[in-house]
Amino acid sequence: MKGRIDIIGAGAFGTALAIIYAKAGHAVTLLARDDADAMARAGENTRRLPGFAFPPGLRVTNQAADLSADLALLALPTQSLGAFLAQTPLGAQRLVSCAKGIDRTTGLGPTALIARHSAALPAQLTGPSFAVDIAAGLPTALTLACADDEAGAALQDRLSTPHLRLYRSTDVLGAELGGALKNVIAIAAGAVIGAGYGESARAALMTRGLSEMTRLAMTLGAEEATLRGLSGLGDLILTCSSEKSRNFRYGLALARGERLAADITVEGLHTAREIAARSDLDTPIADAVAALADGRANLAALADMLLNRPLKPE
Repeated sequence: MKGRIDIIGAGAFGTALAIIYAKAGHAVTLLARDDADAMARAGENTRRLPGFAFPPGLRVTNQAADLSADLALLALPTQSLGAFLAQTPLGAQRLVSCAKGIDRTTGLGPTALIARHSAALPAQLTGPSFAVDIAAGLPTALTLACADDEAGAALQDRLSTPHLRLYRSTDVLGAELGGALKNVIAIAAGAVIGAGYGESARAALMTRGLSEMTRLAMTLGAEEATLRGLSGLGDLILTCSSEKSRNFRYGLALARGERLAADITVEGLHTAREIAARSDLDTPIADAVAALADGRANLAALADMLLNRPLKPE
């Protein structure tokens, strides 16, 4: 065995990570909020990631007391992360967030939530990835951001696999914001396609969306280069281009007057509302997403508003 890794959260992404790390030779403990017994019996996560068998070395539990590794990956939604950390002391020396978003209660990102509740060194794993691709062993590249570059290099070495390539960054804020903000643009992209505005409109929205993401992230203290990398541009391309993205599907549903299942997490909606609530930020796309989702404006009016903004240099 290469070592032990705990993964907290048995959604599709947490399950996919558990599978690839167990296949890579790690002893993996996957903490599930529910369905742990059913998953153990079935040998797969039939609810969240069906069709991918658990390899040897992967144990599923619903007891936090079973976690014993020095490294834990937190594959929980951002909106659940703070409450979990407040209620569940963790002994791991390294905690890696896999969440994307801004906590609507505190306004904090995932690593700040970790720092609030734990003395462990936080890091952020983010970038363009779908759980089914990772579980299938398809080539994937992600950003691993850690403020301590030496610790980040050790995590990079430990968490990279033959099919999962990690690129290191010390710009934790930028990596977090890229992962959070691209979800907002993905909702808008879904709405554009759902309304029948076409592929050219989606391309324009993605381009201006990246500009909005970069401008906002730099205002908050992130580095421009980070938003041009995997955690920004890379993730933006993926989530704006595929119905595998929950945020993209939510935008489609909004435009078509449909509803997604109640148990589907749409982090971009929470993030859009957080951004739109701030009057000091120039974020027309995020503002439009929040207004559309909350029923304060219809899609045609928002499209006219965006198209009739003052002309300016690119």
